Amino acid sequence: MRPTRTSFRAAAVTAAALTMGAAVAASAHAAPAQPSRQAVQSLVHTLGTHTAGSYLDHGTQIVTVTDAGTAAKVRQAGLTPRLVRYSAAHLHGITAELGRSARIPGTAWAIDPRNDRVLVTTDRTVTGTKMSKVRSVTNQYGDAVTVRTTKGTFSTKIAGGDAIYGGGYRCSLGFNVTDGSSAYFLTAGHCGNVASTWYSDSGQSTEVGTTQDSQFPDNDFALVKYADGVDHPSEVDLYGSSQPITQAADAQVGENVQRSGSTTQVQGGSVEALDATVNYQEGTVNGLIQTNVCAEGGDSGGPLFDGSTALGLTSGGSGDCSSGGETFFQPVTEPLSTYGVQIG
Repeated sequence: MRPTRTSFRAAAVTAAALTMGAAVAASAHAAPAQPSRQAVQSLVHTLGTHTAGSYLDHGTQIVTVTDAGTAAKVRQAGLTPRLVRYSAAHLHGITAELGRSARIPGTAWAIDPRNDRVLVTTDRTVTGTKMSKVRSVTNQYGDAVTVRTTKGTFSTKIAGGDAIYGGGYRCSLGFNVTDGSSAYFLTAGHCGNVASTWYSDSGQSTEVGTTQDSQFPDNDFALVKYADGVDHPSEVDLYGSSQPITQAADAQVGENVQRSGSTTQVQGGSVEALDATVNYQEGTVNGLIQTNVCAEGGDSGGPLFDGSTALGLTSGGSGDCSSGGETFFQPVTEPLSTYGVQIG
């Protein structure tokens, strides 16, 4: 349904949004429940230099470890350890060097704990001396780095069209949030940079809200305060139904995710890496979620989610939903903390 002043389907209308259990029969031999994602993240943090991170493997939580003693601690916590060669500290050292020596528009890098490496992606604009500069850094680290080239060009996914409009652009409404007294929504920072007022129609006659703060580059999120009288249910539009959103969390490598948007509707995929740095032409953004979910122009700011859990806001990427590509998302937990708001 089309948004109106009195009925705006919040995270549902992902305007340029990139948007996306079952009861298990009880049994005498059912496996014990695994620790929550928060417990896993807390454990990984305490392991420090003895891990490269954690990931999901067909629903099983795997925690990478660099030695047998750490593996024993992981087993005691009810999780499955996997021995790897490189620690997160070593991999972060590589990304730091890339940031110092190879910050070239059209490049991106992230830590991939499943393969115990730094994944470097270059778009088709990175050739000649630019590629040589990337290789001069990555070749120092052997098999701790994998370099791949994507067919497309890294760009923010802003466009003109439908959904939420402002400043001559179309973007996506991400997730509805509240500070306990007022209602807001989150969208991409590069969207918030171009408009102070947002509308639900291309003629810009029906106001949705006003931008309160916008952060881009480095981060990519913005906070928009709803105009009076605009309905704001906490849900995502699945184009035929809706998905209630009740909580937020950090994404996990290997997690199956969805996003929804007015350009390409509902698309799915999985999380490939975390803490990604992307060097757009407009500037560098850090700490992103890297996925194999496709996106196209107009999807910026839209929600990334797993069931009822909010995970991220669409930042940008390369490719499209015909040929495929990768899309990067701003973790939603950061703007929630920055603005002191919660899903609702």
